[in-house]
Amino acid sequence: MQKKKNLIFVSLDTVRADVAYSGKFEAIEKLRSAGVTFLNTISSSPLTPVSHATIFTGLQPFNHGIRHLFREKISKDVLTLAEILKSEGYKTGAIVSSPGMNKWYGFSRGFDHYDDEIPLLADGSDPLQTVDVKKRGTALKRAEVVIDRAIQWVSKNNDEQPFFAFLHFFDAHWPYEAPKKFGGDNIYEEEVAYSAHHFGLFMDKMEEMGMLKNTTVVCFSDHGEDLDGMYPNDKGGEKLGHPEESGHGCLLYDQTQKVVLIIKDESLKENVNIEEQVRLVDIMPTTLDLLGVPKNNIHFDGVSILPLANGKKLNLPAYSETFYPEEQIDATGGKFSEARNKKSMRIKNSEKIITHLDSDHIEVYDLKQDPDEMKNLFCNL
Repeated sequence: MQKKKNLIFVSLDTVRADVAYSGKFEAIEKLRSAGVTFLNTISSSPLTPVSHATIFTGLQPFNHGIRHLFREKISKDVLTLAEILKSEGYKTGAIVSSPGMNKWYGFSRGFDHYDDEIPLLADGSDPLQTVDVKKRGTALKRAEVVIDRAIQWVSKNNDEQPFFAFLHFFDAHWPYEAPKKFGGDNIYEEEVAYSAHHFGLFMDKMEEMGMLKNTTVVCFSDHGEDLDGMYPNDKGGEKLGHPEESGHGCLLYDQTQKVVLIIKDESLKENVNIEEQVRLVDIMPTTLDLLGVPKNNIHFDGVSILPLANGKKLNLPAYSETFYPEEQIDATGGKFSEARNKKSMRIKNSEKIITHLDSDHIEVYDLKQDPDEMKNLFCNL
């Protein structure tokens, strides 16, 4: 009887798709050449805990329970991927590196080992207690620590029992101060290169130990980043008209919502690029299909995207939401009182509609003619 496949999940937190796919990062390019890259993958939220909850449940935020940065936990009646795989006989281990992945949210459910250790903030306070995404970003476990601990855990669990290892890299989050420079054309890309370099070291070690055989690898980012004008489609910051946006959280444009998704599996062709739009909510049902794990009538808002690898069409609309603006307003004493919570729908890589809740403001974009989302067509209706 063939051993069940192992599973490695890699989260490149805060990494924009356009940067990840720029060809500048060797480890990412190596994985792409060995697997399938979904070039137009859309996140359900520009916030780490909300987006990861979608990835690990296959549910949209309104169904898994987390909709704010620090108010809710994953609903108790919702199954996580780790819980399902543990019930299937998997050893499960995670090394995460930011406050947004703390076990408080429920992410540790189903994991035998869940390492969420991070330092306190510079003032000695608990980073989990602040809704300031930049301040929280200063508390992280660096990439070299993540891979060292991940290699230790996987080495101890390399036997006949299959394993599920989850690695979370937070380095690309603000502040952009990479300890060592491994490439990139700016301070943000230096951080992406830093985490990609260490991810590559981990993959090289797994290959050296013979642990990539019969192993599915899923690499993704949870959301992107708005760099205040560093890239053509940026819109955050005072000069660009959105002072409420500080990296990510308040806006639903592609610079934060279009994310990384690369899947390597022995059943898939190598070096394939898929243009059709998919969603992070599709990762969980897709992963279960790749592992041959029965879904047992579990409800998912996502679907398996494996048919796309065989040339079929799915035409999946992509839903996104953010309720972070109200947290920003509360935390700043009303400083950004004009900001609104938002929902968006992105359709066939061709159009996007963004609604500002509790407001009459609506945005409509023709993504074919206006990929940077600069011209709101609703203003001309």
